[in-house]
Amino acid sequence: MNSPDVSAQTPSSPFAAASRTDILRLAFPIILANAAVPLLGIVDTAVIGHTGSAADLGAIALGSLIFSFLFWGFGFLRMGTSGFTAQAAGAGDYREVRTAYGRALVLGVAIGLLLLLLQYPLSLLAFWLLDGSAAVEQTAQVYMQTRIWGAPATLASYAIMGTLIGLGHTRQLLALQLLLNGLNLILDVVFVLGFDWGVRGIALGTVISEWTCALTGAWLLWRLLRRQQATSGQPQGSSTSEPFFSWSHIFQRSALLTTLKINSDIMWRTLFMLAGFGWFANQSAVFGDNTLAANHILLQFLSFAAFFLDGFAFALESLVGKAIGARNRQLFDRVIITSTQIAASCALGLMLLLLVFGPLAINALTPNEAIRAQAIAYLPYAAAYVLLSFMAFQLDGIFIGATGSRAMRNAALASLLVFLASAWPLALWLGNQGLWLAFIIYVLARAVTLGIYLPQLRRSITNGALTH
Repeated sequence: MNSPDVSAQTPSSPFAAASRTDILRLAFPIILANAAVPLLGIVDTAVIGHTGSAADLGAIALGSLIFSFLFWGFGFLRMGTSGFTAQAAGAGDYREVRTAYGRALVLGVAIGLLLLLLQYPLSLLAFWLLDGSAAVEQTAQVYMQTRIWGAPATLASYAIMGTLIGLGHTRQLLALQLLLNGLNLILDVVFVLGFDWGVRGIALGTVISEWTCALTGAWLLWRLLRRQQATSGQPQGSSTSEPFFSWSHIFQRSALLTTLKINSDIMWRTLFMLAGFGWFANQSAVFGDNTLAANHILLQFLSFAAFFLDGFAFALESLVGKAIGARNRQLFDRVIITSTQIAASCALGLMLLLLVFGPLAINALTPNEAIRAQAIAYLPYAAAYVLLSFMAFQLDGIFIGATGSRAMRNAALASLLVFLASAWPLALWLGNQGLWLAFIIYVLARAVTLGIYLPQLRRSITNGALTH
């Protein structure tokens, strides 16, 4: 099939113009959707805090941590799908969009069902790795036994969200996130305050919300893609009456192996990043409880900044993927330059906010003077990290959109090794100051090691042959 005429795209399409306004229109709903996630955790804590014991609160924290790590490991279902979808959409091949979505959906549901079958050994492993009191672990097991039934829905939602991001439909993504968190909030209140179901009620509310979100998202995508199927035409040689999913295409051996390889690379990349952040937290604990608490507060600021920078990276996934699908190097350059300018400005603004209002936020978060003093002392390092991190976020978005998984895997491993090699002597010589300097080196290394692959990626667009 010939490449589509990019100039024929409608002016309102973010793919056609890729202006600052278009990018902000794509990114802003993602920023709001990201911000909604921690609010639910606050509500869970408040509801249990008013009705349960300290063990119940600890169980919620421990159980949520288990599922965060468990599901984060399968984040490739979201990241890989957005790249495949964006490239297919850029090429005008909406049958391939549906195929990429169907392949990720099947994979997500299959993994979710496997987690259900393996829930007992997973529980044993989780509570062997994590240390809690007997009361906390017993209640956390109740939470885990209930929450695990939402696994197929959660992983299916990753495929749905990746497809929406790849297509650039971020407002629908925000609507789904608001549905998930809004319904969860209501069910928390009803099940815990109304029915007095405690921790099990919190978990059940999450499961019902996850299934509602997954089914609603699947229905929404079915309508959206069915409409595109009817209005955008079909690939050359195909029938206008072809089914929504072509199972022969979904299970095509070569395409399935490519998908699994790319997802495997992204999974390793995620594990390498988890190792880096985990090592930072573990080394913080070596320096004492006050240092650990101070660094934890500063990491919350980094997470807050990530809500914004992730929004621009997600928008870039869609735009880069579409530019590659259309084999349009000029558009590829334009979306990267424009998005990076906005992200850099945002990172600068976030750094200034941290420097000006960070001490007030720290004082509000803890009454402990020793912790306050340490957090304020190391606040400039956290602010510097935020300023410099936008480059890593942007490059992640570029390579996810390009499905450049091998580069992402290799860069994640190389940057982790750089971090560990620099953190060991710096932390030994300078203590927590050295640890933060190494952490800044780490985020720079993530950008540099991935940026090395960018010229090769750009050159590959001319003939459409990407090197993964």
